[in-house]
Amino acid sequence: MKNKKALIAILAAIVVIVAALLIWQPWKKAETPATPAGEGAVKVGVSMPTKDLQRWNQDGENMEKLLKEAGYEVELQFASNDVATQLAQVETMIDNGCKVVVIAAIEGSSLGQALDKAAEKGVKVIAYDRLLMDNEHVDYYATFDNYKVGTVQGTYVKDTLKLDEAEGPFTFEFTAGDPGDNNAGFFFNGAMDVLKPYIDSGKVVVKSGQTEFSAVATPSWKSETAQKRAEDILAANYSDGSKIDAWVCSNDSTALGVTNALEANYDVAGLGWPIITGQDCDKTNVKNMIAGKQSMSVFKDTRTLAAQVVKMVGQILKGEKVDVNDEKTYNNNKKVVPSFLCEPVFGDAGNYKTLLIDSGYYTEEDLK
Repeated sequence: MKNKKALIAILAAIVVIVAALLIWQPWKKAETPATPAGEGAVKVGVSMPTKDLQRWNQDGENMEKLLKEAGYEVELQFASNDVATQLAQVETMIDNGCKVVVIAAIEGSSLGQALDKAAEKGVKVIAYDRLLMDNEHVDYYATFDNYKVGTVQGTYVKDTLKLDEAEGPFTFEFTAGDPGDNNAGFFFNGAMDVLKPYIDSGKVVVKSGQTEFSAVATPSWKSETAQKRAEDILAANYSDGSKIDAWVCSNDSTALGVTNALEANYDVAGLGWPIITGQDCDKTNVKNMIAGKQSMSVFKDTRTLAAQVVKMVGQILKGEKVDVNDEKTYNNNKKVVPSFLCEPVFGDAGNYKTLLIDSGYYTEEDLK
């Protein structure tokens, strides 16, 4: 009897030990947390071109917020639109131990020295919205479908003026973006591919004769530069009171310059506002849309782009397959860079409330 009780006690002890082991599972390798957190968190660098444009302030803030929420330490820098400053800032991020660097370049071909250093130190590089050019050490690219941005602009103009049905002729002018920004060519070409057949047929006339990207580009996307060029075009070609039907601008900062030039140097009261396109839905430009000055702006929800980049950063650091949906389009002259393209949509006076306010991008107060 005593032996039976002892055996039962031993078996009970074994059951307790086995249960404890099953719960503890000391033989299993500790899993890496889903995101790094706390002291010694992984560092991620974010390099933005400038604080002078609302767009880049929002991008930087969105990226920093989401990366911190994911548990990363973030080094965010703005380069004041100075290439040498951006180069130095990115190199410092690498020297400071950042494991991934996200770069929205001022000039796409000017950061080769920093990209080489990143490769030497095993730092991964994500080009953000502007492709980094002429260097093989660009790991990924995250942006919107930039060619589609242009086609959205061109299609808006075509549909609004009913170019397929109307007799015309219509008068257009074009203002494109920074020649140092690889995206600018995609924007311009997308719009021009929609509208060029009407120019070739004579249904659309460009009185200035400026239809090549090199002639219509705007260095640094500056509103002042776009405004001065628009003033020159108006003085040379429209001082006789000729009507302009559309002014195709690649983004909101250039559209703002064109709008300012037209307001001061064109008979808006008598001729009406031409169709003016834009991109980014900047606050001032949305106010102009509400006021009937600017016609539309392509909305690229930077919250979506920032969230995608944060996801890509996590996938890189955890050794997972990184999400991309384009491995053919974006050749930086050294390689085709694996890319993730987000979808752009357009906003105008008819849908801005749904697109921008109801989604929480802006408040009603922002647009007063």
